[in-house]
Amino acid sequence: MSRIRVLLVDDHAVLRDGLRLYLSTQPDIEVVGEAADGAEALTKVAVLRPDVALMDVAMPRLNGIEATLRIRREWPDCRVLILTQHKRKEYVQRLLQAGAAGYVLKKAGGSEVAAAIRAVQQGHIHLDAEVADLVVEDYVERLGQRDAHPQHAYDLLTDREREVLALVADGRTTREIADLLVVSTKTIDAHRAAISHKLGLHSQAELVKYAIREGLTEVS
Repeated sequence: MSRIRVLLVDDHAVLRDGLRLYLSTQPDIEVVGEAADGAEALTKVAVLRPDVALMDVAMPRLNGIEATLRIRREWPDCRVLILTQHKRKEYVQRLLQAGAAGYVLKKAGGSEVAAAIRAVQQGHIHLDAEVADLVVEDYVERLGQRDAHPQHAYDLLTDREREVLALVADGRTTREIADLLVVSTKTIDAHRAAISHKLGLHSQAELVKYAIREGLTEVS
């Protein structure tokens, strides 16, 4: 069985050392490299092509938000898992919008970090329990706004568009969705365009966040 290739990105060497030591005990995970900031992370991702970048937020030269955005745009096969001490709502929102697939707090144990790496590598969204509470809180706020406006954008989607949206949010590629629904990739592209137009959402991160709020995908 091939191992999950992980890049550690944090400006504290002692933290990287601890993570590397723990993850080396996991038979299905391999640390293939380290970076001390977001700029170095971009270089390492380009060369090493890891499956998962385990990313801090506050770093010199290039922070984790900008690094995540660049990685997801230039190397979409690399999933970004945030590992940080920050749990403010604005950080969570910006990182999910940037394309992060998971968010774990640094106080988490090694086993939780390893579980999060496995989850995001498999295409799932993984949120620390405290962070998930923030996402739910945001969902409740938006639900109140939705109730105040009966003509909700989600109601405009067809059953097939809702099905495609759920698969997109689950990390499926256009080809995978086409194969699952037994249609052409052009048909899926058309559905995605219609979904983006109706919802006013255009990035993968926006669609994922929307799907979480609507309960269309599971948060592992």
